[in-house]
Amino acid sequence: MAEIIDMPKLSDTMSVGTLVKWNIKEGQKVAFGDILAEVETDKATMELSCTVPGTVLKIYAPAGSQLPVGDPICAIGKEGEAAPDPKGKPAAPKAAAAPAPIPETTGIPCVPAAPAAHAAPAPQSDASRTSASPYARRMAEKAALNVAALAGTGPGGRVVARDVAAAAAAPVSAAPAGPVNVAVAPPADGKGIQPDADLPVGGMRATIARRLLESKNTVPHFYLEVEVDAAPLMGLRETLNKRLAEQGGETALKLSVNDFILKASAEALRRVPAVNASWAGTSIRQHSAVHLSFGVALEDGLVTPVIRDAHAKSLRDIATDAKALIGKARSKKLSPAEMSGSTFTVTNLGMYGVTGFFGIINVPNAAILSVGATIKKPVIDANDRIVMGHRMVIGLSGDHRVVDGANGAQFLQALKQILEEPTLILI
Repeated sequence: MAEIIDMPKLSDTMSVGTLVKWNIKEGQKVAFGDILAEVETDKATMELSCTVPGTVLKIYAPAGSQLPVGDPICAIGKEGEAAPDPKGKPAAPKAAAAPAPIPETTGIPCVPAAPAAHAAPAPQSDASRTSASPYARRMAEKAALNVAALAGTGPGGRVVARDVAAAAAAPVSAAPAGPVNVAVAPPADGKGIQPDADLPVGGMRATIARRLLESKNTVPHFYLEVEVDAAPLMGLRETLNKRLAEQGGETALKLSVNDFILKASAEALRRVPAVNASWAGTSIRQHSAVHLSFGVALEDGLVTPVIRDAHAKSLRDIATDAKALIGKARSKKLSPAEMSGSTFTVTNLGMYGVTGFFGIINVPNAAILSVGATIKKPVIDANDRIVMGHRMVIGLSGDHRVVDGANGAQFLQALKQILEEPTLILI
């Protein structure tokens, strides 16, 4: 029996996905776990693995297509079987039965189209009388949408997942009418640094733009900065990496400066827990666990994987987790769960030579730490002598609804002490 595979919902906030690349062709046989395509979500580009074995009967959407969640992307069935019409009622629907369980795979599972309802629901409310797939109802509930108010495009006017996705993606605030005029005069000599072009905005970049605009427009940012003596940190890092290399050889763990920053941030949050919080509208939610997210730059945007329970992990554990998450991010294997639920964010541009900056808060975090490069500069030591020193500038952007200036200053003070006496993080 042929199955229509829909565009799956790969994150809680995803409403549209972009089919970046197909790894299959029509007529090709596929098995559980085979990678069908790469899909760009609102958070990352992810591999789409198959849970419906058979032959690819039809590919409904070409690479590059942007499709709402729930729209058909391909059909899989028996060899020689006719591909079902994605716009009409399936030719041979299955009898009402529970969907087959989806086995665990290394990628993100395809989500088969929701089975059609065969029995009218009990007349309890307008929403309950509305014909809608169970999946569409769950989507509507999460998006706080009234199913009864939606126009269905499924068979017989049935509300399906794509209808809910379209309603959830509908603009709710005023936006500029039409494209923004950014035309400029061409170069006088006819030779520019690159051709004029309008580049399409993918799902990840659109989400980054929306979330950062939301953060800057709705969160009252304030900024603090402190300079840290990084010489003890650099010395400890060199010593530890030397010992690790002697023990493990070429495969030994190598500690980065960012690993120390992450561990020190977790310890500073333990000392000043008021920063490990979120604005909840009518209350401030204080978090008992420290879930650290950190920025990883990719070609098509920025992702922020999360190290869970960083407050309870050693420097080695944090370094190991961070390297594993960076590897998964660069190979497009991060799951939505690995990019959500953070309580504090660290962003580091030191490797690019940036000496200081302030990041935009990663909502719903109450603060974000910005780390600059370690540079050599003349400094005055404890004996009032001018000596060569290693200095690092770290900045804090805080949500003033949650964190006051004094709280932010206390956090930076604690972080500075830990970084300047880095053996504290080994205890």
